[in-house]
Amino acid sequence: MATEALGRWPGNGSGALCPVDTAFAQRFLPTVYLVVIPLGLAGNGLGLWHLCTGPRRGARHPLSLLVGNLGMADLLYVSTLPFLVSYYLQDRTWLFGQGWCRVTRGLFHLNLYASIGFLTCISVHRYLGIVHPLKVRGRYQGATSSAWLIVVVWLWVIAQVAPDFAFSKTDDTGRRCHDTTGHESLDTYLPYNLAITVTGFIIPFLIIIGCYCHVVVVLCRNDTVDLSLRRRSIRLVILVMVLFSICFLPYHIFRNLNLLSRRWQLQGSCTQALKNIYVSYQVTRGLASFNSALNPLIYVMTSEDCMTRMRTIGQKASRSLGFTSSRKTSCQADEKKMTIILCEEEASDEL
Repeated sequence: MATEALGRWPGNGSGALCPVDTAFAQRFLPTVYLVVIPLGLAGNGLGLWHLCTGPRRGARHPLSLLVGNLGMADLLYVSTLPFLVSYYLQDRTWLFGQGWCRVTRGLFHLNLYASIGFLTCISVHRYLGIVHPLKVRGRYQGATSSAWLIVVVWLWVIAQVAPDFAFSKTDDTGRRCHDTTGHESLDTYLPYNLAITVTGFIIPFLIIIGCYCHVVVVLCRNDTVDLSLRRRSIRLVILVMVLFSICFLPYHIFRNLNLLSRRWQLQGSCTQALKNIYVSYQVTRGLASFNSALNPLIYVMTSEDCMTRMRTIGQKASRSLGFTSSRKTSCQADEKKMTIILCEEEASDEL
């Protein structure tokens, strides 16, 4: 098992090293990225294609615009994954320069917080449409208001992620490409990481929980809500909760724990628990990247036109299969009848 020392500890005076299992990340992350790349490209590409080629009224719908921007953020991030696959498969050797290392790592965080931001907007939009339909009808349904909201989300995300580009992502040799920063900037990066966790994840997560709790209560109490809307809304609640529970929550927990564990190790502590935090953090990094492959499902849950298209395709496929099956059954019946006739003719000839 390959290990790598975190660094010499200035705190214990012994010059000992604290090894961590880097081989796990070199096996696990490329495997995850090679799954995310085709799923992310296909899912987001088809979603954007449907948005651009679908009905003009549907393409200008606020939810469609929000999900379209979510898809563009995913495609932007997925386009950087081949470079990370190359990095990990070549024993964590970065060949593309310090500038591209910053861009690649920065786009991951840009995609992460853009996903959270647009998912929050989608959740609030669905909340207003179900809980306060009369108050918001006509106010926030136009393309202009949605465009302003999209601009605000992007500016807010860029403002949060921009400081990350100021931190060094490579070591002195330029061979390593850190996802956070090196040891020399750790004390500065920790407060920034805690701040972006609060503003970029915790606050949006609380807003989404509040919205969806109220939505579920209204849907359970109000029988007049359209059945199709009820089903789509419940599916959207489940999907967003799954995304946050699997992709976002574990990543933010272990990213902060990993940064803290690095500080503790630099101060002289080295326990198995700290080594396990490193491995767990690598797992959550892979899970976080899966949001780019799962986000296209949001379009299916929010677009009635997309659901109609899928049902139409399914019905055509079932009719085609049914027609083929009926033809096969008919042919089998004809063959059976022909066999009986031939047998009867042979019997009559023998008599």
